[in-house]
Amino acid sequence: MRLKNYKTDLKKRLADPEYAAEYLAQVLADKDSAAFLIALKDVVEAGGDVGSLAGRVGLKRPSLYKIHSKDGNPTLET
Repeated sequence: MRLKNYKTDLKKRLADPEYAAEYLAQVLADKDSAAFLIALKDVVEAGGDVGSLAGRVGLKRPSLYKIHSKDGNPTLET
């Protein structure tokens, strides 16, 4: 029996804006900021275009990449 890669399946589902919003809302309800930042990264990756996201949220693309890098230290305010 071949198993599905959960990350691939998750990204497909997160491509739906309504699903992504509910996903983020559920994670945020847990009040775990580290989990929320991981979920947010999942949503950004599912959208595929960091450049257009950066424009929509008013950040420059390099700043958004830095925020979500392994060395980044994002906060909920960011």
